[in-house]
Amino acid sequence: MEGRSIGFVQSFNRLGGYGFVVPVGSEEQVYFSAEDIEGKGRTVSEGQQVSFVLVLGEGRFEAKELRF
Repeated sequence: MEGRSIGFVQSFNRLGGYGFVVPVGSEEQVYFSAEDIEGKGRTVSEGQQVSFVLVLGEGRFEAKELRF
């Protein structure tokens, strides 16, 4: 895994345990799982700035190791 990317949380479904982040300089949404949020609570808010590692999952890019 290479460097970390910066982006903003576009949406987060607390009940479903997933969300989407938009990397700075992009308009594409990237999926993330609540399991990939680091820190207590494993929750984020819409519009919150986060850093993450972008990896290729099963047929799509995913954000891993989310930090805020």
